[in-house]
Amino acid sequence: MDIRSKSSFLIAAMIAGALLVTGCGQRGSSDSVGQKMGQSSEKLADKASTASSKVAQAVDDSTITTKVKAALVAEPGLKSAQISVEAKDATVTLSGNVDSPDQKERAKQVASSVDGVKNVVDGLSVKSS
Repeated sequence: MDIRSKSSFLIAAMIAGALLVTGCGQRGSSDSVGQKMGQSSEKLADKASTASSKVAQAVDDSTITTKVKAALVAEPGLKSAQISVEAKDATVTLSGNVDSPDQKERAKQVASSVDGVKNVVDGLSVKSS
């Protein structure tokens, strides 16, 4: 081989080596990108699951509110129109005015008896005569 051939061969070998090293480096990088995509997918799935849980809880709270209001309307002797009901995380808050301490206690009992209610917060006031 003459000097030109040796130089060309040497340059070609160096280029091939550089490409090989670059390719190997990118393979590791590709694994890293794959791992990052996997982690991103997991984070996205977690966020979707969290959002889904929040929506389900909001629906449950809305259902509980509706059930408590219906139970109060059905209860003889309670002026349910004066009682406001709000549910958050299965805790029901009653607010408004009732005519007597007995009505106040009965409203709490009715709310507590509704399926799905974990706790009742009493914000009711007894009207003064």
